[in-house]
Amino acid sequence: MLDDRVALVTGAAGGIGAATAILLAARGARVVLADLNVEAARRIAKIIQGSGGLAEAHHVDLSEEASIASLIETTVGNFKRLDILHNNAADLSAELTRRDLDVESMATEVWDRTFRVNVRGTMLCCRHALRHMTAMRSGSIINTASNLGMQGNIGQAAYAASKAAVLQMTRSIAASHGRLGIRCNAVSPGLVMTPAARDNLPPLVHEIVSGETLTPYLGTPEDIAAAVLFLASDEARYITGHNLVVDGGTVSHVPGFARFREMAGKA
Repeated sequence: MLDDRVALVTGAAGGIGAATAILLAARGARVVLADLNVEAARRIAKIIQGSGGLAEAHHVDLSEEASIASLIETTVGNFKRLDILHNNAADLSAELTRRDLDVESMATEVWDRTFRVNVRGTMLCCRHALRHMTAMRSGSIINTASNLGMQGNIGQAAYAASKAAVLQMTRSIAASHGRLGIRCNAVSPGLVMTPAARDNLPPLVHEIVSGETLTPYLGTPEDIAAAVLFLASDEARYITGHNLVVDGGTVSHVPGFARFREMAGKA
């Protein structure tokens, strides 16, 4: 499906990014895994290499443009092209997430750090990748957003706003570069059962989200990876500027859905 194409995945040390890198490589892409935690990214690259794929890992700090520019130039220098960019990285550190409250309560530096990485970092990855994609007159960019970018919630105001910004950036890039052969789409996951979600979220959170999910299970990183693969491939050649929501139907229903289901006697 992706033979001879070069894919760059940020935030590839674990979770959605790691699952996506593994799947893209399994479908024939040569994959660059980028992460602040480069040692963990190297471990994922070794898994890909052990399965016969071609992968390499590099450090990137999305808060620094020089680091992003170096990553893109290294990727193109090593592989002579860049066909697919999956902007998956975001600052999800426990320390930052714990302080991401409502706009009245959160510290301003939480807002600034969230936007510096999630929005500015994603924009800069797109900017530096587009220079090469424009020269080739082809390319597919897939940005990881979130269903929180479309919904209000108690807390996580900075994260939600940053993902809404990523959604609009996706549409803007699709509009400005579509006639140059470049597609730009987003995937918006719901709660995904990554190791971090399993370990760090209280069981009550899992229970609440499960109650609002239409499928009988919560998503996995592989579910999101499959959506990214589709958008990266020629199967989606006529899709651009689109937000593919991958959340088990969480955002599709009326408020109070879980209670109404209980009233109807549904499991």
